[in-house]
Amino acid sequence: MAINVNTVYQTVLMILNKEQRGYMTPTEFNTVATQVQLEIFEKYFDDLNQQLRVPQTDTDYADRQENIDEKLAIFKTLGDATLVPNTNYFSLPTADSYGSDVVFYRLGNVLYNEEKVVQRLDRREFYYANQSKLTKPSTINPAYLYENQKLFIKPTTITDKIKVDYIRKPNNVVWGFATGSLGQYEHQGSLSTDFELHVSEQAEVILKILLYSGIIIRDPNVVQTAAALVQADETNKKS
Repeated sequence: MAINVNTVYQTVLMILNKEQRGYMTPTEFNTVATQVQLEIFEKYFDDLNQQLRVPQTDTDYADRQENIDEKLAIFKTLGDATLVPNTNYFSLPTADSYGSDVVFYRLGNVLYNEEKVVQRLDRREFYYANQSKLTKPSTINPAYLYENQKLFIKPTTITDKIKVDYIRKPNNVVWGFATGSLGQYEHQGSLSTDFELHVSEQAEVILKILLYSGIIIRDPNVVQTAAALVQADETNKKS
């Protein structure tokens, strides 16, 4: 379940207007909301790495590794890599296997023929892989080098059937609107794009947007209050 963009925007406006702090335009909101979503999204990877180093509870719904992975699962997908004509590399998917146009973000596993996990090698290992019969890649044990968002596959006889699972980038947040007869902004759901973050992130989304809104309207009180609440929320999640 996504976080409704109109709910977040109206909450932000209500908080700002209640204290007569100022106003945040839809264009400003859309820019800030997209940035906030990316910040929270990117933090998942650091949080997961941190939780992998500490013991986890086996209590239902309380395992932090599983909870973070659940939030990342929204952005997990897979698609076909394609050999670029007249080159020796595969390009990454621009659309996933579910028919959605996506922006590639982080690579997961590379699969050959939908059943073999292709081994990832660094540049040095990749260059010297063919020099030993024990390490020479084959269609049974293929290998790849990943650089500059390109996949170099060995053996080079593999020219298709390469699939990758990966993390896609979140779509930009948009509070769509039309201008009314009095010049007011009227929300248009058909022109909007909700936050794609897990619904549990709604409070943090609002707080972080308020933090940025304080900078936009040049109100240090809003900045300080929102920053303190964001810090308290992050501390609570880690404690």
